[in-house]
Amino acid sequence: MRYYIGIDIGTSSVKVTLIDKNGRITKETSREYDIEEPKPGWKQIDPEVWMRGTDEAMVRLLEGCDPQEVDAIGVTGQMHTVVFLDDHGASIRPALMWNDTRTKDMVSNLKEKILKLPKASHIANIISTGSPAANLLWLKEKEPDSFHRMKKFLIGPDYIVYRLTGTMQTDYCEASTSSLCDLTTGKWSPEIRHMLDFPESIYPEIRGTAATAGTVLEEWSRKYGFHKNVQVIVGTGDNPAAAIATGCFSGRYPVLSLGTSGVLMVPKDKIDFKAKGKNILFSMDGEEISILVQGVIQSTGSSLGWWVKQVLKTNDFAKETETEEIEHLGESPLIFYPHLAGDKTIYADPNLRGMFLGLGTDTTRKEMTLAVMEGICLAVRQLSEVMCLTKEELKGLKVTGGGSKNQVWMQMLADVLGTEVQQMESGAGAGYGIALAAAGSQGEISMEEILNHTVKIKKTFFPRTYNQNLYEEKYQKYQKIYQCYQEIMGKE
Repeated sequence: MRYYIGIDIGTSSVKVTLIDKNGRITKETSREYDIEEPKPGWKQIDPEVWMRGTDEAMVRLLEGCDPQEVDAIGVTGQMHTVVFLDDHGASIRPALMWNDTRTKDMVSNLKEKILKLPKASHIANIISTGSPAANLLWLKEKEPDSFHRMKKFLIGPDYIVYRLTGTMQTDYCEASTSSLCDLTTGKWSPEIRHMLDFPESIYPEIRGTAATAGTVLEEWSRKYGFHKNVQVIVGTGDNPAAAIATGCFSGRYPVLSLGTSGVLMVPKDKIDFKAKGKNILFSMDGEEISILVQGVIQSTGSSLGWWVKQVLKTNDFAKETETEEIEHLGESPLIFYPHLAGDKTIYADPNLRGMFLGLGTDTTRKEMTLAVMEGICLAVRQLSEVMCLTKEELKGLKVTGGGSKNQVWMQMLADVLGTEVQQMESGAGAGYGIALAAAGSQGEISMEEILNHTVKIKKTFFPRTYNQNLYEEKYQKYQKIYQCYQEIMGKE
């Protein structure tokens, strides 16, 4: 039996997955770590923390199995997070993370400048706080000594590939979401580079996700007991990796990932710059390029986590979110606005914040919990509309991530969207997806063959006319919140 490993570098933990040649998950391990928050809105991490976590998880993963049977490794993880390396390949400062907002006062000026670039104006629609372009500019302006010491930047999971193989590159996904890449050509934009005055030498090569980055270095091979030719593929960001695992690419259907953030992914035949959402370029082989449109709600699982853990002071999510009154969902007048950490896709407003509307002395704890879940569903509907998705395109929306396990939430989503929603079997995450890509790169079995018997639907939820009508009324009110918020909280 041959085995393949997927490494997923997440925001707060690394998860390592072992699969066999038939795509079955054999074992999973993880290690948590903490990020640094030296100032409000600043989020950074020493990338060696990822490597230490990966190392510890890998040792645990390989206990009880024969490491000589491992043939290939894939790495995925958080998109946007940028790592700065010196001429010895050492990190010169903590990596700036995808959810860091220190550049929020720079973004509007950057957008204006980019809009004036004839061949790169489309990048103005995607640049935001956390973008590698913005974070690299921050480093250049605020820490010039560090910027001049930097010889190469890498993005998130690229660093683990580098540590395992000694090679530096990135893939089409990480490049296209960096705000440094021309989406029409799939190459680094010279216009953006000249505008920001970045040296061409700091950019990594762009390669296909399943291309071989290199073989595992001898020091790691000895430690783990691998044979001498374990290959590491280039890898990709977590959302395309999850799209691989869910069959989003091969099945050509939309997928919603309900995790810390809510990510709606839709495969498209061509780029549509008029619709909102981030156009992600993806290529397995570096030749044929696919397009995945991604829209994000910054706070989904994190909104519910804030409410349950920080406010209600409990970790019992199941008890708090269960209800015996599922037939009455939508009847409460209470509305929750879930944008606790700003917004990237719908309004591109990093200063946006959340709220409850309609509180009364008779409002119950359960009502407020359900309102949080409803508010997230309403945000998903608004996100789908600004991404120009029709109800027909959303039909059979497949949902994965931690939030998908909650049946009340899934029924709400079907009622709010007015279309059937399919709850996927757990396990189809980013780490699994990149392990599949590693397996596919070896040519023993195609990912399409594997996905035919690994992508499974646990349950389908259908909209109910009564509840759908209630949520339609609530959604009409929900859509007016942003304008009112701006009038009350906006700057003079």
